[in-house]
Amino acid sequence: MYQWRKFEFFEEKKTKIPEEIEGKIQCCSSGRGRIVLGSEDGTVSLLDRGLQLQYSFPAHSSVLFLQQLKQRNFLVTVGEDEQMPPQKAATCLKVFDLDKRQEEGSSAASPECVQILRIFTNQFPEAKITSFVVFEEAPPIIFIALGLENGCIYCIQGDFARERIKRFKLQVHSGQSVIKHSPITGLGFRVDGQAFQLFAVAPNSVSLFNLQSQTPTAQTLDHIGSETASVAMNDRLELIIGRTEAVYFYEVDGRGPCWAFEGEKKLLGWFRGYLLCVIADQRTGKNTFNVYDLKNRLIAHSIVVQEISHMLCEWGNILLIMADKSALFIVEKDMESKLDMLFKKNLYPVAINLVKSQQADAAATADVLRKYGDHLYSKQNYDEAMAQYIHTIGHLEPSYVIQKFLDAQRIYNLTNYLEKLHEKGLASKDHTTLLLNCYTKQKDVEKLNIFIKSEDGVGEHKFDVETAIRVCRAANYHEHAMYVAKKAGRHEWYLKILLEDLDRYDEALEYINSLEPSQAGVTVEEYGKILIEHKPKETIQILMRLCTEEGEPAKRGSSNITILSMLPSPVDFINIFVHHPQSLMEFLEKYTNKVKDSPAQVEIHNTLLELYLSHDLDFPSLSQSVDKENDDLRADREPHSALLSRAESNGKIISDDAAEKDRLERRQKGLLLLKSAWPSEQEQPLYDVDLAIILCEMNSFKEALLYLYEKLKLYKEVIACYMQSHDHEGLIACCKRLGDSGKGGDRSLWVDLLKYFGELGEDCSKEVKEVLTYIERDDILPPIIVLQTLSRNPCLSLSVIKDYIARNLEHESKLIEGDRLAIEKYQEETLAMRKEIQDLRTNARIFQLSKCTACTFTLDLPAVHFMCMHSFHQRCLGDNEKECPECAPEYRAILDLKRNLEQNSKNQDYFFQQVKTSKDGFSVIAEYFGKGIISKTSKGPAEAPRPTNDYSNGNF
Repeated sequence: MYQWRKFEFFEEKKTKIPEEIEGKIQCCSSGRGRIVLGSEDGTVSLLDRGLQLQYSFPAHSSVLFLQQLKQRNFLVTVGEDEQMPPQKAATCLKVFDLDKRQEEGSSAASPECVQILRIFTNQFPEAKITSFVVFEEAPPIIFIALGLENGCIYCIQGDFARERIKRFKLQVHSGQSVIKHSPITGLGFRVDGQAFQLFAVAPNSVSLFNLQSQTPTAQTLDHIGSETASVAMNDRLELIIGRTEAVYFYEVDGRGPCWAFEGEKKLLGWFRGYLLCVIADQRTGKNTFNVYDLKNRLIAHSIVVQEISHMLCEWGNILLIMADKSALFIVEKDMESKLDMLFKKNLYPVAINLVKSQQADAAATADVLRKYGDHLYSKQNYDEAMAQYIHTIGHLEPSYVIQKFLDAQRIYNLTNYLEKLHEKGLASKDHTTLLLNCYTKQKDVEKLNIFIKSEDGVGEHKFDVETAIRVCRAANYHEHAMYVAKKAGRHEWYLKILLEDLDRYDEALEYINSLEPSQAGVTVEEYGKILIEHKPKETIQILMRLCTEEGEPAKRGSSNITILSMLPSPVDFINIFVHHPQSLMEFLEKYTNKVKDSPAQVEIHNTLLELYLSHDLDFPSLSQSVDKENDDLRADREPHSALLSRAESNGKIISDDAAEKDRLERRQKGLLLLKSAWPSEQEQPLYDVDLAIILCEMNSFKEALLYLYEKLKLYKEVIACYMQSHDHEGLIACCKRLGDSGKGGDRSLWVDLLKYFGELGEDCSKEVKEVLTYIERDDILPPIIVLQTLSRNPCLSLSVIKDYIARNLEHESKLIEGDRLAIEKYQEETLAMRKEIQDLRTNARIFQLSKCTACTFTLDLPAVHFMCMHSFHQRCLGDNEKECPECAPEYRAILDLKRNLEQNSKNQDYFFQQVKTSKDGFSVIAEYFGKGIISKTSKGPAEAPRPTNDYSNGNF
C-alpha cells in the first residue's frame, strides 16, 4: 500500500460525558447546536457545546435509536417500552417536540410527545432493528426507514403530528436462498433534484431503492456488502462502506473508487471533505482514529484511542465518545497554521493542493504559489519557478516577477511569462514593450509573427496596439508594425510607416484610396504634405474624389447641396499645400470647375485670389510659421535638392521671362475670377471684397483694383488710382464715365479732377480745357471757384481759361439783363395793384354789366355784384355763395400755395435736401427769401422778438 504522509492538521481536546448520565450510552445524535444521547435505562439527555447537561427525560424503558431533526426541533426515538403484562416489551417510535416542555423550569421536564407509534404489527412482523435513519422532506413530512435483521426495511412516511402516516416495507434480495435473509447493516438517503433514493447495505449486497415512484423499485449495486455498521454518506451523496481490505464509494450506477486502508473498519464518517475512519488493529488490539484527505492523499490527523462507541460531528468539530464515557474533541486548525507547518517542511506542492481542495480564495492560492516560486528561484530552478509564477497572474503584481528575470540569461523565462500575461489580457503598455523587445533581442521572428498575427478578430488584440507598433517600428520590423496597424484600423500609423520609414508613396496612395471617405480625409490632412511633395498629381486626384461626389453612387438620390454639405471641404486641406502653392492652385481650379455651388465658395475664391494676385506664388505668412515649427525636422529629413525645389516652382527652374508670363496669366485669371464671382444681379460677391482690395493694392494690380472700386461705387478711389499713375487720359475718360449725373454718376469727380490739375505743378492746358468744357456744360462750379483752383498751378496761363471766362461773363450778362427786365415788370405790376387797392378803398364801383356771367342771360333783379366786376343772377348762385364763382378757384390756388410754402418752411430736411440736390444752392435760398418764407417769423416762444411800433401786441 502506498504510504500516505501524516500531518497534524487537527488538535485534540479531552473532555468527558456528565456524570448525571448513568446508564450505558446506546445511541446518539447531533444537530441544532446540541448533542442528544440515548441511554440503556431509557433516558434521553441533551448536552450543550461544553458537554454540560441541559436536561434529560425518560423516553423509553430502553432507547435503541434516536435522531435529532435539523429543520424542526423534533427528536425521533426508537425504544422498548414495558407493557402492563410484564412478560414482553413493545418496540415503539416516538416523536418529541423539544420546543414544548411539559413542566417549565424543571431540569427533569419532559418535552411534549407528538406521536407514539408501534413499529411492529400483524402486517409488519417483529424483528430485531439493526439500522435506523430519518429524512426530513418538506415539513411536516418525515420519512423514517428501519433496517431489520431479516433483510426487510420498514418505511414510515407522513405527518406524525396529524397522524397522517403511510407504511410500507422493502425487501433486500441478498442473492442467497429466499429462506435465509441477511440483516440490514446500513441505510442512507440520497436526494438529488426530483430523485429520492435509499441505499441499503447488507453483508452480501448493496441495493438502491427508487422511492419517488408510486411503487418503489430496487436495484442491486454490488453483491458484496458489509457485516458491520461501518456505513456513511458523504456530501456528494455517495454511499461509503468500510470493509477490512478497503473503503468503497458507491454511486447510483454502481461501485465507484475505493481506497485501500487495511484493518477492520469499526466506524465511518464524513466531515468537511475528510473521511473519518476508526480502524481496529487485530495485532495490537488498539483502535486508530484517522482523518483522511482523499484529494491530497494525506492523513490530516491520526490518533490511537481506546474503544470508541460513537462518533459525531457538531459545531465544526468531531466528537469521539469512548466506551468509558470519556470524550475527545478533534478540532481542525486554521489554514494559516496548516500552511506554516507545510512551509517549514518545504512541502509547497502539498500546500498548493491543500488550498485548492479547501476552496480557498484566489489570492490565498496565489500567495502559496508565489512562495513556492520563490523557493524554486532560490534553488536556481528558474523554469519551475516561472511555471509557478505564471499561475499567480492576475493576483501577483507582474513587476515582482519581471524584476527577477531581467537578466539576459533568463530572457526565455521572462518571454514566457509576458506571453501568458498577454493571453489573459492583463498586460500593460510597458509589458507589451518588454515582450516585443525580448522577441527582437532574441531575433525570434517566428514567435513575433505568432504574437502579432495570431489574433483572429479585428480589435481583439490582447496587447496595446500603439505600443506594439512603436516598438516594432523602432526595431525596424516595419512589416509587423504595418500588419498590426492595418488590422487594428490605425491608418495614421500605417501611413506613417509607409511614408516616413519606407518612402513607399504609391502604396500609401493606394491604401488611402481603399479607405472610407471620412477616414481617408483624416489621413490626408495628416500626411498630405509628404504626399504633395512627392506625388502631387495623384494626391490631387484623391482630394478631388473626397471633395466631390465622385465614388459616391449611394448618395446620387440626394440633392447636390446636401451631398456637398456631407463631403469634406477643400478648405480643410489647404494647409497641406503650404510649400506647394502651384499644386494648390491646380487643385482649387479643378474643384471650382467641377463644383459650382460649394458651401465654401467664399473661402476657395479668397485662396485662389491670393494665388492669382501674389507676385511670386508663395504664402509668406503661412510658410514662415510652418517653417518655424518644422525647421529642424525638415533640415534633417530633406536633402539639399528638396530644399532647392521648394524655392523653385514645383521643382522646375523658371526663367525671368517665363515667370513674368506666368504672373500675367495668373493676373488675368484673377481678374476673370473677380468679375465672374460678382454677377450683376448679386449685391455681394462670392469672395471677401476687403481681402481682394488688399491683395490688389499689395501686388499693384491696378486693373482689378479699379474694377472693385467701380463695383463698390467708390468713384473717388477710382480717380485716385489714375491720379497716382498720372494717367491723365484715363482720368478724364473715367470722369466722363463716372461723373455723368444723368447716368447715376458723381458730378463732384470733376471738382476733384480740377483740383488735381490745379495742384499738379506742370503744364496741363489741354486737359484743363477739356475739364472746363464739362464743368461749364453741367454748371458744376462757379467761375470764381474755377479761377481760385487753377490759380495754384503756376504752369497754367490765362489763355487756358480765357474763352471759358468770356463765355461765363456773357452768360452772366444775359442772366442779369433778364433779371433786370423781370424786376421792372414786377415793379410795374405791383404799382398797378397798389393803385387798384387805393381806388377800391376810396372810390365807388360802377357795375355796368347787362348779362349774367354764369348764364349769359340779361341781368335782372335780384342780382349780385362782386368787386371783381362779375355779376350774377341770385338764382344762379348758391344759397350760401359769398365768393365769385369765376375768381374763387384762382384765389384758392394761391391760398393753397401760400399754405404749402408756410408748411415747407417748417420742414428743414426738405429745405436742405433741395439745397444739396440743386445745381445752384444759392438760387434755392434766394427763392425762399423771395417768396417770403424765410423772412417771415412765427410767434413761438423760442423765437427772438422782432422790432415793432405796435405796443398793443405785447412785443417789446
